[in-house]
Amino acid sequence: MTKAILLLSGGLDSSTCFLIARAEGFEIHALSFDYGQRHAVELERARDVASRYGAASHHVVRVDFPAAAASALTNPALPVPHRALGKDPIPITYVPARNTLFLANAVALGEALGAFDVFIGANALDYSGYPDCRPEFLEAFERTANLGTRAGVEGARFRIHAPLLRLGKADIVRRAVELGLDFAFTSSCYDPGADGAPCGTCDSCLLRKKGFEDAGVVDPLRP
Repeated sequence: MTKAILLLSGGLDSSTCFLIARAEGFEIHALSFDYGQRHAVELERARDVASRYGAASHHVVRVDFPAAAASALTNPALPVPHRALGKDPIPITYVPARNTLFLANAVALGEALGAFDVFIGANALDYSGYPDCRPEFLEAFERTANLGTRAGVEGARFRIHAPLLRLGKADIVRRAVELGLDFAFTSSCYDPGADGAPCGTCDSCLLRKKGFEDAGVVDPLRP
């Protein structure tokens, strides 16, 4: 089987991406990050997904962002916006250069393992406006990976796969149903309760809610 690195947050998108990569026949080496996020429950969900659906390995890497104070996801003093979907072009939940750092780690691990396919659950349609989820960013990063690694210079080719990039959230939910994802194993909320329960009103919860409603599917985590 061809090895692949898959960025696994434990959310709906990355978990669906996991099952897509598995259906395509890849041996999946999941990679998750503990970056001081307030929604750390997602790491538990990532472990659940990796275990349940047969990851060949699951690495959890600690990342200390140099600008952690700039995002509501990493700075507890900044409140997560509620019922504010679409009001800000790039909301305060944006973490500076997060996907750049995550993908760099994925490429580093991939080069070490001989895994030159990297999967990310980025979405450029139903998302919060993050610049590092756009196709032009992913295309540029793929070029960078192939220019800046020994593997790339010696003829291997890194490929960044974003199978959800142009899907609406309802389409992602439908695809997840087709692939057999247990939605109870996922977490999308940016501001969960102490027990991990979703708040229901942050951007991510609102996007998830709309996706399930538009797909005609019941979300087991709906608050």
